[in-house]
Amino acid sequence: MITSKRTAQATPEALHRIFTIAEAPDSTLGRIEQEISHNLIGFLNNRIVASKNALTDIEQDFICPRIPEQPEFVSDHIHHLLDKLVAQSVHTASPSFIGHMTSALPAFILPLSKLMVGLNQNLVKVETSKAFTPLERQVLGMMHNLVYQEDESFYQAWMHSAQHSLGAFCSGGTVANITALWVARNKLLKADGDFKGITRSGLFAALQHYGYQDLVILTSERGHYSLQKSADILGIGQDSVIAIETDENNKIDCQKLAQKCQQLSAQNIKILAIVGVAGTTETGNVDPLDKIADIAEQYQCHFHVDAAWGGATLLSNKHRYLLNGIERADSVTIDAHKQMYVPMGAGVVVFKDPSSVADIEHHAEYILRKGSKDLGSHTLEGSRSGMAMLVYASLHIISRPGYEMLINRAIDKAKYFAKIINEHEDFELVTEPELCLLTYRYVPTSVQRLLSAADAEQQAELNLILGKLTKFIQKRQRENGHSFVSRTRIKVACYNDEKVIVFRVVLANPLTSKETLRDILAEQCLLAQESENFLPQLLAAAKV
Repeated sequence: MITSKRTAQATPEALHRIFTIAEAPDSTLGRIEQEISHNLIGFLNNRIVASKNALTDIEQDFICPRIPEQPEFVSDHIHHLLDKLVAQSVHTASPSFIGHMTSALPAFILPLSKLMVGLNQNLVKVETSKAFTPLERQVLGMMHNLVYQEDESFYQAWMHSAQHSLGAFCSGGTVANITALWVARNKLLKADGDFKGITRSGLFAALQHYGYQDLVILTSERGHYSLQKSADILGIGQDSVIAIETDENNKIDCQKLAQKCQQLSAQNIKILAIVGVAGTTETGNVDPLDKIADIAEQYQCHFHVDAAWGGATLLSNKHRYLLNGIERADSVTIDAHKQMYVPMGAGVVVFKDPSSVADIEHHAEYILRKGSKDLGSHTLEGSRSGMAMLVYASLHIISRPGYEMLINRAIDKAKYFAKIINEHEDFELVTEPELCLLTYRYVPTSVQRLLSAADAEQQAELNLILGKLTKFIQKRQRENGHSFVSRTRIKVACYNDEKVIVFRVVLANPLTSKETLRDILAEQCLLAQESENFLPQLLAAAKV
């Protein structure tokens, strides 16, 4: 790159070298690249420290708003990034990082990512992507087939049709959900006679033309917050997302869903969509999709399944049945950057009907011309990277049986963790794992006995203190940096549907071992003893 060790200068020659000459293997960047390629986990283990710096302290390293007037040597800047950025990043690949839906990545992803970035294809337009466009269309076909399992002739007819699309690649589940509901809205309020449709005339005129009092989206109270974002962006308002109560297994109550549909219809309020959840973010449960499909058919509304997390379970022949009914959905969201182990920024929405995307089709004179196979004409996002290449490679290298093995092991691991939690006298399992998520909390055995005999008011008081203890343990565990679990607040049936604070874990990382899980529980027991306020209060209450 810039080689002078005295003063770095932004000269035409130096800039030319930046774009044309790679770092030598013995240079700082070259050595780091080799180390990362050879052993990424080891590199991260050595570089990421258990930093106890507060976020406000880290912000001081990134506070200058001025663009530099002098260039830096690559080696100097790399050291700056290692010390200030990498060292204080989150070690999401660690086997003991089990708090969120991120995981270690397969080793082959690194060189393929470098190739993808180097090619720098823009999937909005065939002129800027060429071979990447049919590749992405094939991957959409593979994901569509995973959900709907149509015959070969279906995909030969529709996969590469310029006027149709089996789905869309997105940056994540949020944009995928927005895209699905955007299609649903435009299809419902399409052009009709002299009415030009919502895309031209707007929501108010559309409601007037069709005679609806309002539009709503129905989902369970475990529905993802991206649905509120969708309603906001689509102009129907966040309050139009109606949360239906869940049962004791965190699944939508279909009887209450049907009652709400009947009530809304009587009020001339049109149900835009019912959204089933296949893998809730907090507990990993799957709604009864077949029953929801029946209700959606009865009320003639769009049926969308948010399977951002659980959709990959379809790759497992053993557990695919958990998502029975998903094939009846009009649209389905799946995040490849979750249980399909590709980097962040790979969401997918697929549509049962390949002509559905016509309702959101956009064109321009200089790009996305009618009749072209440009992917951007059917996507919310314009410029996009070639992330489909990494999904394509993963599907071939890991293969469906490989993914099945990963998914089956993750579910088995969650069941093992639930088992040792149940066997431990000082822990309470709050939600049983259906996929590979579960929730639990630290409750000393004497307090468990007290809770079981207490009335509702006493339970509420104890759960308040237990919630503070859970927060204490979770924050201290994160600060110590040896392991990480997240926390959430959920309604628990055995406590009169009171909301309680619990630990939440996601067991998708293939590197997480049974020993890791036992160590995490042991650490939480030790951290509980460090509480100077909450644990003594609980133990004192138990003695009384």
